[in-house]
Amino acid sequence: MEAIELKASIRKESGKGPARRLRAEGLVPAVLYGSGAESTMLYINAAELIKIIRAEKGEAGFIKLVIDDAGKKAEKISVIKELQTKTVTKKIVHVDFYEIRLDKKLTLDVPIHIVGASIGVEKGGELKQFKRDVKISALPGQIPRHIDIDVTDLMIGSTIHVRDLKPAEGVEIVDAGNTSIVAVSAKRAVVGEEAAPAAAEGEEEAAKEPEIVGKKGAKEEE
Repeated sequence: MEAIELKASIRKESGKGPARRLRAEGLVPAVLYGSGAESTMLYINAAELIKIIRAEKGEAGFIKLVIDDAGKKAEKISVIKELQTKTVTKKIVHVDFYEIRLDKKLTLDVPIHIVGASIGVEKGGELKQFKRDVKISALPGQIPRHIDIDVTDLMIGSTIHVRDLKPAEGVEIVDAGNTSIVAVSAKRAVVGEEAAPAAAEGEEEAAKEPEIVGKKGAKEEE
């Protein structure tokens, strides 16, 4: 996966006072750390960080930090581990970057993209998506931005499970294989006057809401 470049500079001072001064200048205090690596205090441009976050649109992505240390440049591949924002304004006040190694597998969630027009939907069915992302394990260079699921041949009453996914070589699916991702079900008929008493007696079962799974941070495998 391609890494998006972000300029950063070494931060010499810590504490609330220096952090407030940085934010007043449109900068964000940050820290870079990794497995077995010493933490490095940084600051970055707030507008550039927001631009990257919006460009990613919630998808898994790598950031190449180009760190300026008194004129010396260093590049570190990282992911955003934690983003701290103000409750009301949502303004970014601090960000943690986690340095990753290109030779070590990562475990993280990547988005699921539904493609195609389901035959079952065309015949009157309803498409329901139960899972929005899937957990995978792979080397950083093999991690896809998303996993496509083609629902073209999905008929009414059919379901696609995690075990039905066909990831690229080198990508391992971590989620349980029997987990439902998407299904096509028959649309519920409108209950008429004659059926109303039966519904009132509780004979009609309520439909379950699809599960919405949020994105989680990346984690290196031990």
